[in-house]
Amino acid sequence: MPERKSMRRIKDCYRLIFESGLSQIQVSRTLKIGRSTVWDYLQKLKAHNLSWASIRNRTDEELDKLLYAYRHTPNRFLPDFSEVHRELKDNSTVTLYLLWEEYKKEHPEGYYSYAQYCLYYRQWRKRLKVYMRQPHISGEKLFVDYSGKKPYIVDPNTGGIRYVELFVMAWGASHYLYAEAQPTQELRHWIMGHVRGFEYFGCAPHILVPDNLKSAVSKACRYDPDVNRTYTELATHYGVGVIPARPYKPKDKAKAETGVQIIQRWILARLRKRTFYSIDSLNAAIKILLDEVNAKSMQILKKSRKELFFELDRPHAQPLPVNRFIYHEWKSPTIGIDYHIDVDKHHYSVPYTHYGQVIDVRVSEESIEVFLQRNKERIALHRRSHKAYGYTTEPAHMPPHHQKYLEWTPARLIQWGYKIGPSTGKLIDDIIHSKPHPQQGFRPAMGLLRLGKSYGEKRLEKASELALRHKLNRVRQIDELLKKGLDKQEQKETGTVLNRDNIRGKSYYTERMVSS
Repeated sequence: MPERKSMRRIKDCYRLIFESGLSQIQVSRTLKIGRSTVWDYLQKLKAHNLSWASIRNRTDEELDKLLYAYRHTPNRFLPDFSEVHRELKDNSTVTLYLLWEEYKKEHPEGYYSYAQYCLYYRQWRKRLKVYMRQPHISGEKLFVDYSGKKPYIVDPNTGGIRYVELFVMAWGASHYLYAEAQPTQELRHWIMGHVRGFEYFGCAPHILVPDNLKSAVSKACRYDPDVNRTYTELATHYGVGVIPARPYKPKDKAKAETGVQIIQRWILARLRKRTFYSIDSLNAAIKILLDEVNAKSMQILKKSRKELFFELDRPHAQPLPVNRFIYHEWKSPTIGIDYHIDVDKHHYSVPYTHYGQVIDVRVSEESIEVFLQRNKERIALHRRSHKAYGYTTEPAHMPPHHQKYLEWTPARLIQWGYKIGPSTGKLIDDIIHSKPHPQQGFRPAMGLLRLGKSYGEKRLEKASELALRHKLNRVRQIDELLKKGLDKQEQKETGTVLNRDNIRGKSYYTERMVSS
């Protein structure tokens, strides 16, 4: 229904024409409306066979019903605007006009015009809950997220394109930004992105607000998420708290969303026609544009993000600790029968008395630290080695008498091998005695024996024979040999005619001569 003001304008138009005798041009100038509008009002009166005398004392509501009777048709169907709102929210490709067309087809005899449809939807939407505007305390929160739109680098050898991640941080009060390209969203890159971001700002916030990606949150929960252990130790090192945004609640990290959008438009858009062949060259270009967007004056505040950062966030933020955070990961392996643990394909010893226990291992670039889970006591420390399938053994971790170490001895494993066959026993003997310490051969010996359960002892014996012939002593090599069936091929190549049931051998003719 039109507003009361518009109905009063219509009545004023009629009064000036019929009582004051003004022309249409004069009425148009007096009421400040178009001449065509005045003419439309007169045509509306004529179409309904109404006179000024018949409507002079009518109320605005009565006049509206006389002139705009179609608006009050009782058969008009009002759509379910909650469903309309859901459609618009769930699918970005759906428009209000498309929904109106579908509504029009469903109710061809009683539908509202598109303008009215939009008007009533806007009125309905105003009744939705009002979201609280989040105030941002200076120096308190730093929002962290990855961009959905990704930059890419080009392989200089093949010309292939590889998309990389764009890591973004944004302060709550000043909206000061940091961004860098990273190979992946893995924990290592996520953690070190924070470290470099803090160093760029020269300070740390009191609260970090990350998204619910796996590198930050090991188990998502709307109210009490489990934060990744390494991420927790990063927060402890810098003295900050971590409050992840709730899943599917983008308003919890609106600053990060806005920061990502600014980085996309200011940095990615300007780099779209440039070619980069490495992460380092891409980050060098990002750094230049990042400084520009932080130094750019904002239209409304008339200050740059950098100026606001040094006025608002920096004075109230936390200073950085003296030592830089050293990246590390946590693993929880089980101590094997050879009192070694496997960390990234390398074996490290622990005291043999803890055999069979599940322990915590902190892995850094320089060291391997082993802790008991029950009391967090450190029981082993090794310099990290990147030699695949190698062994790092501390003599103090070894039992005083290897032959008394539980029930596992080199002799027993070798004996098990000879039960399968001479080649298997000899191969296990070679494997155990090829190690600096016999116990280092326990694990591969047990792995070899397990192949007998998977492929059968006969095939294992044949494969062991081939392994000895070709000097292969790695379990994975023998496993590959069995997978490819090379032991069967060898058997076919060395087979004799006695293996053929349909061919007569020497014994057949001997028996015939004796019988004759």
